[in-house]
Amino acid sequence: MNSTALVAIALGSNVGDRDAHLDYAVSRLSQFLTDLRSSSRYDTEPVDVIGDQPRFLNAAVVGRTALEATELLAAIQQIEHQRGRERPYTNAPRTLDLDLILYGDAVISLPAIVVPHPRFRERRFVLEPLAEIAPGMVDPVSGLTIRELLSRI
Repeated sequence: MNSTALVAIALGSNVGDRDAHLDYAVSRLSQFLTDLRSSSRYDTEPVDVIGDQPRFLNAAVVGRTALEATELLAAIQQIEHQRGRERPYTNAPRTLDLDLILYGDAVISLPAIVVPHPRFRERRFVLEPLAEIAPGMVDPVSGLTIRELLSRI
C-alpha cells in the first residue's frame, strides 16, 4: 500500500492502572500511526458486560497508517497482549481493549475483521471521545459523521 488510511481506534481499560494502560497504548500506537491525535479520557459505566465490573476509562485516537487493515488489527491485538489482556470469556474485564473503529472509507466483513466496528454507532463511550478529535470523520456505512452519530444517541 503506497497511500495511508485515516483510522480511528477506541481505547478502554477497567483493570489495574487504567491511565497507565491507556498511556502505553497511545505510546505504542504512535509507532505506526502518523498525525496521531488522542482524545480526553472518559470514566464510564461498563456496557454489554457480564456480571459486576469496574468502571472503564475510555479514549479514542485517530491517525494515518500505511498498514493494511488486517496488519493494523494484528498490531493492536499485540499491544493488548503486551498489557496482559486475557479473554477468558466474551466481554471479560480487561487491562486494555483496543477496537479498530474506522479504517478510511473501507467496509470489511471477514471472519477475522469487521470494519467499521459493528456496534460503535450505539456506543456513547466510543462516539464521545471520537467526536472530540474527529467530529467530521464519516462512517462509510451510514454516511453520517461522528458528530451526527453522537447526536442520535
